[in-house]
Amino acid sequence: QYNLLINMLSRLTSKLSAASLRRTFSSAPIPTALESFHKSLGGKMVEFAGYSLPVLYEKDNGGVMAEHFQTRERAGIFDVSHMGQIKWHGDDCADFIEKCVVGDIKGLEPGTGLLTLITTPEGTIIDDCIVSKAKEGYIYMVVNGACKHKDMAHFKEQMEAYGGKDVCMDYMEETLSLIAIQGPSAAAATQTIMPSGVDLTAVDFMNGFDTTLAGVDGCRLTRCGYTGEDGFELSIPSDKVETVVGALMEHKDVDVCGLGARDSLRLEAGLCLYGNDIDDTTTPIEGVLGWTLGGKGSRRRTEQGCLGMSNFLTEDGKFKKVERKRVGILGMKAPARAHTEIFDADGTTKIGEITSGTFSPCLKKPIAMGYVATPHAKAGTEINVSIRGKMQKAEVTKMPFVETHYYRAP
Repeated sequence: QYNLLINMLSRLTSKLSAASLRRTFSSAPIPTALESFHKSLGGKMVEFAGYSLPVLYEKDNGGVMAEHFQTRERAGIFDVSHMGQIKWHGDDCADFIEKCVVGDIKGLEPGTGLLTLITTPEGTIIDDCIVSKAKEGYIYMVVNGACKHKDMAHFKEQMEAYGGKDVCMDYMEETLSLIAIQGPSAAAATQTIMPSGVDLTAVDFMNGFDTTLAGVDGCRLTRCGYTGEDGFELSIPSDKVETVVGALMEHKDVDVCGLGARDSLRLEAGLCLYGNDIDDTTTPIEGVLGWTLGGKGSRRRTEQGCLGMSNFLTEDGKFKKVERKRVGILGMKAPARAHTEIFDADGTTKIGEITSGTFSPCLKKPIAMGYVATPHAKAGTEINVSIRGKMQKAEVTKMPFVETHYYRAP
């Protein structure tokens, strides 16, 4: 069974750049500031979101499966410099951002952040992003690499409609790199590069601050990630990023990991990949992301005011009914790829489609997420998936597939 798992992951890896990880761009992929570093460690480079990034490392203890467990059991470093980093300035920037995203930006305390959704006038999802209110007086936003130029064009259009108020969008371009360190040893390793007097045990999930890292000024730390593990995203001046990564690599539990492991980790954690699991045909309610608006009676759900909100919320802030919902799926004997058709328990009626699927290294069995008609969305519902022309029995399940370890300060 172990050899079968390795073979399946190898086949998945060979398809990553052409499937869920591949994005088509007209020009050559952009190297990140860590390009030479990746290659020196055996990084197998692929194009992703217009950038050249390692899908895995061809070295001892490398490969998707090894890198997956490196992150689950110790700590993995990921180059995520393709992501778009934006700093917002001005007295009206929080008010403006709330017209574009569903989250409670005005309610954020300095040093805290949240995951939120950028929406269209129709109430569908343009992108998901992390927004933080910096203690230093600006708002920090990280958007998906494949969407960042589309996102910024949308913001500029909305700024024109907003009028001549005090809002400034400052895109960091390639001046800042972004790395993620994830896993049970991430905090211990990151603590070694923090300034004296900074105690990471006091930093809660989704909190962050500007800081010095490994003696490099102009950095920012946010306790978040895309694996389900504890960890940090570190924004670092690009000309100094290798210095910081090198310092982290001195910790015995830290090693580099590629996009292949990042994809299997996020799927085990039940996290969406934009373009696969959510897109501009999906509403927050269909995507089961209504929690990003806050609970029943929250300010954003009652006041609304975000673009397209009336298309998925009633006037009193309740979720409108939807015809389909995102669910987790288990029980197939083989991995179900994106666009695999989902049928009812009898196998006669198509009820949905897989959006992401892989073989889970931790569970040692296939997992998937997708959309099914709402009457079939309850956990425990029996379904069928059509894999290579054959029906395989499966079951709707709750996500995440594996336990997550987001940190809460004592």
